[in-house]
Amino acid sequence: MIRSNFHTHTQYCDGKDTVFAVAAAAAEQGLTALGFSGHSTTPFDLRYCMGEADVPRYAADVESVRAQYKGRLEIYLGVEDDFCGERPTFARDYTIGSVHYLLSGGVYYAVDESEAEFKRSIREGFGGDPLALTCRYFETVAQVQDKTRCDFIGHFDLVAKYNNGLFDEEDPRYLGPALEALEYLCSRGAVLEVNTGAMARGVRSLPYPTRTLLRAAHGFGASIVLSSDCHDKRKLLYALDEAAALARDCGFQTARVLAAGSWREEPL
Repeated sequence: MIRSNFHTHTQYCDGKDTVFAVAAAAAEQGLTALGFSGHSTTPFDLRYCMGEADVPRYAADVESVRAQYKGRLEIYLGVEDDFCGERPTFARDYTIGSVHYLLSGGVYYAVDESEAEFKRSIREGFGGDPLALTCRYFETVAQVQDKTRCDFIGHFDLVAKYNNGLFDEEDPRYLGPALEALEYLCSRGAVLEVNTGAMARGVRSLPYPTRTLLRAAHGFGASIVLSSDCHDKRKLLYALDEAAALARDCGFQTARVLAAGSWREEPL
């Protein structure tokens, strides 16, 4: 089992724990590598991201635990760069590229905040048509790597987090834009995240992306990273064995990990 996680949030954004508490938990749980990935600043919604004043403190704390655990646990400084946010400028080890909002009519609408907010986004931003929203989402995700220069794409089909029957995830009107975005990203060497975050929160029973999309990604030649999208130190490795099993079933033999400062493939 891969015992690392590179998608980790702390109290500097929407996580529950401090950098120091998460690092201690990672050491206790036997992780080999831990990457912190605070949310980049989204000025139109500061509730879940790092503010400008948070970034230097965040970076300093990560550097502190990097020194503290040297030789025992590899620590990396990263960022989750939101497509609609400000581009982060601080020096870092890696970047996750993600889409959490869609711009429509001059308003930013959240796609993963809550079921009620998702329905409001559909109603107010996309004329009540959930497939219009999902199409815009995948059109936006297709641009993430070009805009953020990320090391991997976060939760590719996050838009389905609060679906709950609003649309059919096997409907060609949903799958078509998703597969088009996926093929484009893979043609440009994108790395996809197999993400168990919604499972950890009790929202979904399987990782992102779905089996259908993950199989397609393998066919398009994608590489993957396994992550728990951790917001709670107790769940650093949450369901990563299930994520690995899904990936193997979809044809993947390896996943990428950061080791000694470089990305490399490790057997699943």
